[in-house]
Amino acid sequence: MRVLLTLSSWPTHYSAMVPLAWALQAAGHELRVLCAPSQSGPVSAAGLNPTPVLDGMEVETRLRLQYYAEAHSGIWPYPWLPPHPLTGERLRALEDFDLDHFRRHIAPGLAARTAAGMDEAVRCARAWQPQLVLHDPASLEGLLAARVIGVPSAMCLWGPVGTHEPEHMRIVPPDDSASFPRYGLGEMRLDLIEHVVDPCPSALTPPTRAAHLPVRFVPYNGSTPAPAVLPEPRQGRPRVCVTWSTALSKVSGPDSYLLPAVLDGLADLDCDVLVTATAQDVATLGRTPPSVRVMEHVPLRLLLPTSSVVVHHGGSGSILTALWAGVPQLLLTFAAEQSAAGERTAAAGAGIHRLGHLAEPSVIREDVRRLLDEGSYRRSAAALREEVLSRPTPAALVADLEALAGV
Repeated sequence: MRVLLTLSSWPTHYSAMVPLAWALQAAGHELRVLCAPSQSGPVSAAGLNPTPVLDGMEVETRLRLQYYAEAHSGIWPYPWLPPHPLTGERLRALEDFDLDHFRRHIAPGLAARTAAGMDEAVRCARAWQPQLVLHDPASLEGLLAARVIGVPSAMCLWGPVGTHEPEHMRIVPPDDSASFPRYGLGEMRLDLIEHVVDPCPSALTPPTRAAHLPVRFVPYNGSTPAPAVLPEPRQGRPRVCVTWSTALSKVSGPDSYLLPAVLDGLADLDCDVLVTATAQDVATLGRTPPSVRVMEHVPLRLLLPTSSVVVHHGGSGSILTALWAGVPQLLLTFAAEQSAAGERTAAAGAGIHRLGHLAEPSVIREDVRRLLDEGSYRRSAAALREEVLSRPTPAALVADLEALAGV
């Protein structure tokens, strides 16, 4: 079977697809992976061969435009303004971003680049004739290509946020390039998405009207080097793992950099703290207390099996990796999608969710103490882990995808 994958320009958006791609290749199927040039390195590092032909608006620009729209409509929940959609710098006032100028002079060029990428995806699909197309929610190229050549497709969800969400937290982008009408498909509609590959346990099932293809979440947190021996928690002390987004400050602004406040809040707890972060974030931390161990960008899946609690920003990859490990979570969020995912995780009993600007060190301290002391969180996290492990593996899902493709 020939399977075409299309990926967005944000590496963590397609991390949940990587184990499925491995399973397809291991089963002997042929894969083509279409991506933006910026993703050639991450895709190659995942053991896949990239075809860097896609283009268009960067995901971080689209997200910042979404946050600006929230602020403009009065539903932005944070006490500061979102960053400038194009530069990422602090906005002193909403008027500092000239929305009319953007719409008139910049958006058309971005739409033209997106259209060119859409055309490349269709061209590749017509030439190679895949029997199935898989794409992440932010990559409409795969959906378009599948519809044009008349083959089935499935959107691979990355977490507990789905296709049918409020507009301000939508993960499926609009078709700003008008490519669907250009190819005779009418306006882009969410009901064109007929199948979703869903890695979430039932308590966190994302809102969607498409047919579900359930799959076990297998964590892929990148391929950075890991130490030969991972540190063990000191005897009798629980470990709190802290991880933070590699690019949160770029899209949500510098006020979303919460690592110092998190470590301040954990300083007086009787626990070991293990932080995994990028080199840049590690450098800004400065001197840390003796109870804190900092490791540069170690994959989260390697650290959580020996952790009692994990603190993070509410990204779907972190949420699902924690569910896979059965570890209670403290989610401190700075965006609508992450807040929704955090609320759904908390509602399932597996953690506590806070909007990031309300997470003072004293609040963080008490929340982590609750997660350590109250057994209900551990029991809920353990039950969700069992459900995650009971779902079909990516290898088992291959048969369902073959049936979907009619091969």
